[in-house]
Amino acid sequence: MRKKSIIERIRLLGRAGIDVVAALGKSTIFLVRAMFGHNGQGHWLQLLIKQLYAVGVLSLVIIVVSGVFIGMVLALQGFSILSDYGSEQAVGQMVALTLLRELGPVVTALLFAGRAGSALTAEIGNMKSTEQLSSLAMIGVDPLKYIIAPRLLAGFISLPLLTLIFCVVGIWGGAMVAIDWLGVYEGSFWANMQNSVSFYDDVLNGVIKSIVFAWVVTWIAVFQGYDCEPTSEGISRATTKTVVYASLAVLGLDFILTALMFGDF
Repeated sequence: MRKKSIIERIRLLGRAGIDVVAALGKSTIFLVRAMFGHNGQGHWLQLLIKQLYAVGVLSLVIIVVSGVFIGMVLALQGFSILSDYGSEQAVGQMVALTLLRELGPVVTALLFAGRAGSALTAEIGNMKSTEQLSSLAMIGVDPLKYIIAPRLLAGFISLPLLTLIFCVVGIWGGAMVAIDWLGVYEGSFWANMQNSVSFYDDVLNGVIKSIVFAWVVTWIAVFQGYDCEPTSEGISRATTKTVVYASLAVLGLDFILTALMFGDF
């Protein structure tokens, strides 16, 4: 009986592994067809601009508000820690490096997944449930090129720009707290920041992270919507999967990218 139980567990584990590989293969084929397939449609630029507004501009409020408050919290915490060692004038470089290297790309991607990613999944899932995607295919319009591709590119363009905005307003929020509230000398705050931040090691690496996160988060969002069951319960499950899978992917990829960029491997 025990031997049978072990075999059953191995079988279930193998089945789960096969399902994961099959899902990865299906989503990869989906991505390649959406981005490199033929049958392009007219008015494609207008579709892209519309999606840039939907996933980018409409995400600005949560990005700006979150960035300001995170920068303020970083300045408060950094000042509290650094003042114990007489290094409170270095709070500027701590805020800038933390935002540019880690918190900027990661938090922006998580917020993007929760706001824009879930909206993309729900929108595409609703199109599928109301047979709009099937109707497009019946009249000779490829839904992957007409519906999916503009949303993929919009997410890819929007997330790095939102990350830069997040970092800028976060540094501004940190400067407001450190200089105006805590009394850090303004010259030291900005000079230490400028001397410690490198464009290639800090800013460019942060941008690379945001580009990777943009592809992964948007890819997960549009695939979950396209592949969901065309029911209200299926759309709800797909939206939840988008947020969970995208968040886990961002955190896992962040560790891998950080190890490659800053781990001296």
